[in-house]
Amino acid sequence: MTTAVQLKTRELKPGFGAEILDVDLARADADTLAGVVDTFHRHGAILLRGQEMTPAQLVDFVALFGEPEDHTQTQFTLPGHPKVFVLSNREVDGKPIGAHNDGVGWHTDYSYKAQPVMCTMLYAVEVPAEGSDTLLADGCAAWNALSPERQKELDGLRLHHSYQHFMATREFGRQELSEELKRDNPDVEHPLIRTHPADGRKALWPSTGTVTEVVGMENPKGLELVDELVEFMTSEPFVFRHKWQVGDILMWDNRCTLHTGTLYDDTKYFRTMHRLWAKGDAPY
Repeated sequence: MTTAVQLKTRELKPGFGAEILDVDLARADADTLAGVVDTFHRHGAILLRGQEMTPAQLVDFVALFGEPEDHTQTQFTLPGHPKVFVLSNREVDGKPIGAHNDGVGWHTDYSYKAQPVMCTMLYAVEVPAEGSDTLLADGCAAWNALSPERQKELDGLRLHHSYQHFMATREFGRQELSEELKRDNPDVEHPLIRTHPADGRKALWPSTGTVTEVVGMENPKGLELVDELVEFMTSEPFVFRHKWQVGDILMWDNRCTLHTGTLYDDTKYFRTMHRLWAKGDAPY
């Protein structure tokens, strides 16, 4: 597969994602970087291995995809770099330097916002020898695998998302929100089936954690439907499992995927990642 600048790529899994080969992001020219962005929009996720990027370079890179997004929780942003969020189990002077076990459970980032983030980027600084894989589920492939009759039943349904519900019920990092966070993160509704603005392809777009109901459908029936669709979308045929190496940059398109982190032995290993987001637009 090639772009106008002849990028060498290979699929992450059949029909989904692209590993971009032989590109050094810190030294790439503008045409090459434009090819990287184009590849992302067409493939749902991209992977570039062996990168050496400073926090400032990471921010400049994610800005090619859209305006860098702020983080709802700011206590673990990198000092001097508020757009860079630290995921880590390390402590310095008895205090954690990052969020630990953040992102475990199938979801899409910022689904509780009126304009969820368009893409998520993780940069691997420190990686356990085992565990801590990241899994991506392909919503487009899952949608295309449904029968036309099932597609017709689902298209047009809307989901109610709540950040307050998510933070009160999540498995890791549960907390009671301040009045400021409640005010800044009101509940929203989004379509269950999302259309990708790059080419009009449709994706199954459920989530766990933030969803409280299918609008107009009584619970438990509504949440059972959501659970059923998440289970379908995250079944083996639609999932890519990424095993991390130091220097990896993995970016996924939140408009057409779900993702989850996986656990690791945090008594034996350390893990440190830098996470950045690019702003998105209202789902439709």
